[in-house]
Amino acid sequence: MSHTELLIIAIGLSMDAFAVAIGKGLSVQRTTPHHYLKAGVWFGGFQALMPIIGYYLGSTFSSVVANIDHWIAFVLLGLIGTNMIRESRSGEACEVNPDFSTRTMLLLAIATSIDALAVGVSLAFLGVPIWGAAAVIGITTFLLSAAGIRVGNIFGCRYKSKAELAGGVVLIAMGLKILLEHTLQ
Repeated sequence: MSHTELLIIAIGLSMDAFAVAIGKGLSVQRTTPHHYLKAGVWFGGFQALMPIIGYYLGSTFSSVVANIDHWIAFVLLGLIGTNMIRESRSGEACEVNPDFSTRTMLLLAIATSIDALAVGVSLAFLGVPIWGAAAVIGITTFLLSAAGIRVGNIFGCRYKSKAELAGGVVLIAMGLKILLEHTLQ
């Protein structure tokens, strides 16, 4: 997997955290560096941690599923992407909760990074070095989460569904690319 492809996956995975960060940015009257840092660390940290966990789970089973690993990667990325697209179309109101407590941020970080666990499994099947991939995913999510706080504070929820839609399309496209590369070899 190329660096560009990894960055595209990282951006796709970051869209859930970006969308939640928009809601958090909307909830505060005046943002401070503390808001940007807290959102970035929580969301970026969990987006980096979950693929590592998924990678080691996937590595445990990779020899068993070596012949169908590209199908598994395709299905996982496709399901995650489809779910993100579905969520973008749900018309749910943007969450406005000014709480940046550890408990709240932990729950939001876990909720927005579950899909990264599945991507970690896919990366294991593809033999992608996980530490570099996790760093790219974490840093990308950190930056986009901090940006989401700012976007939410300035523009409100206007871009939340568009971010989820874009992330879903990107993940489905990457899954399809992986499938096509392996089936056309």
